[in-house]
Amino acid sequence: MTARSGGEAVVRALAAHGVDTVFGIPGTHNLEIYRHLPAYGVRHVLTRHEQGAGYAADGYARASGRPGVALVTSGPATLNAAAAIGQAYSDSVPVLLLSPGMPTGHAAGSGFLHETRDQSRALDSVAAYSHRVGAVAEIPSAVASAFAAMTGGRPRPVHLEFPLDLLEARAVVADVAPVRPSVRAPGEAELARAVRLLAGAARPVVIAGGGARGAAASLRGLAERLGAAVVTSANGKGVLDEGHPLALGAGLHLPAVRELAAWADVVLVAGCELAPSDLWNGPLEFGGAVVRVDVDPAQLVTNVVPDVALAGDAALTLDRLLRALGEGFAVPEEVAHWRALKDGQARAEGARWEWIVRALDAGLGPDAVVAGDSAMVCYYGALTGLRARLLHPTGYGTLGYGLPAAIGAAVALPGRAVAALMGDGGVMFTVAELAAAAQLGLPLPVVVADNGGYGEIRAEMAARDDPRQAVDLPSPDFSLLARALGARGLRADDETTLTAALKEALTADRPTLIHVKETP
Repeated sequence: MTARSGGEAVVRALAAHGVDTVFGIPGTHNLEIYRHLPAYGVRHVLTRHEQGAGYAADGYARASGRPGVALVTSGPATLNAAAAIGQAYSDSVPVLLLSPGMPTGHAAGSGFLHETRDQSRALDSVAAYSHRVGAVAEIPSAVASAFAAMTGGRPRPVHLEFPLDLLEARAVVADVAPVRPSVRAPGEAELARAVRLLAGAARPVVIAGGGARGAAASLRGLAERLGAAVVTSANGKGVLDEGHPLALGAGLHLPAVRELAAWADVVLVAGCELAPSDLWNGPLEFGGAVVRVDVDPAQLVTNVVPDVALAGDAALTLDRLLRALGEGFAVPEEVAHWRALKDGQARAEGARWEWIVRALDAGLGPDAVVAGDSAMVCYYGALTGLRARLLHPTGYGTLGYGLPAAIGAAVALPGRAVAALMGDGGVMFTVAELAAAAQLGLPLPVVVADNGGYGEIRAEMAARDDPRQAVDLPSPDFSLLARALGARGLRADDETTLTAALKEALTADRPTLIHVKETP
């Protein structure tokens, strides 16, 4: 074993866990980590704000299926990233945030640079956990524990804090191999009960969430065997291709889904929270039995208590259900009715943005990835209307997510069509990341749907008959702003122009901001 600095131990442990990319910003206290990135073949992607680094790591994780890593400095930088960690926790995304902290033996209140009273405790309140490393020799096991937590069971973000004096200190450090988490399987008795219910179902329905994303093949086979309509949450969007005859698409909040849940005699809920942030209008009322599959045992009895609870990995559990039921393919006539009902409601809700969504599909293609924002164009339009995969900040509902998340997705999926879809309010939270995308030379379309301010809050004020205030934003010259940040800037006023602009942007040598005025 060789004596290494704490900074080298951090990078060596990351490389041992397959990390080849980190997002972040260097600072005075984390330079010893940065020093060793090139030697271990770890690419660094420079963002313009630590919140952007966190969102980019989130987008990377969602797109690649592997943990994303953000590296920031202490104090304000770490707290800047906290909103992104909260979003990753809400949407069950494995993001590892690394930051230095005050030195060991530090006297609180001394006025040390970036001093924070309890940085780790602050992050512990938004991540799965935050751990302050106590010795250089502990670093490999702390990193291994973080990856085990992020990849075993329900994925959540983790924060590791390294006292800055330990990053510079040298010690003999033993490597720790990655822990291979075991795959949890449901109990045989519960599995048999679920099989009996599903086999006898006359009107089965499947609700799939983000927890079923790794189980797409088994979910499709099970839906085909049962002849079950499949509806998804925002995070589950695309688990079953929306062109499939059994797919109803995303949009658990629509009245048709409420009617569907009441009509079904058995509903299989796979990896879905059934959370208020997905349902919008209160809990679903089920007219029959509920079979629930989730890797998180606590989630099985949250929001809805099922008739059968299957605690286990979604892919393994759905595969066992499928093998017990046997192969088959049926599309009941009722599915067409439910699809027509839901699609009609979705079109009515998203009519204002329908032309934008059509242009996105036509200009990007069905295999594209779109990172959306907490914007009306996304949750009223793209959520239910877009064919491409949508990365959406669902539960936490942060603004500014879309652009840096698209950067992370584009880094994870080179050669794939990736775009960002933002509102004019939200894009200003992270618009500086256009400069990061330009420095990377990413052919990234960034569509800004401009409704002149915070449109959702403006509508809520009107619904409450409140005075209208602090919701109207005079639009900057977005095209000029984009060019000032090293990107291209275009304006699109109709579906044809927007489609052409998207296709052009995918072949450019830099990102392209496309400014779109929403239909009033």
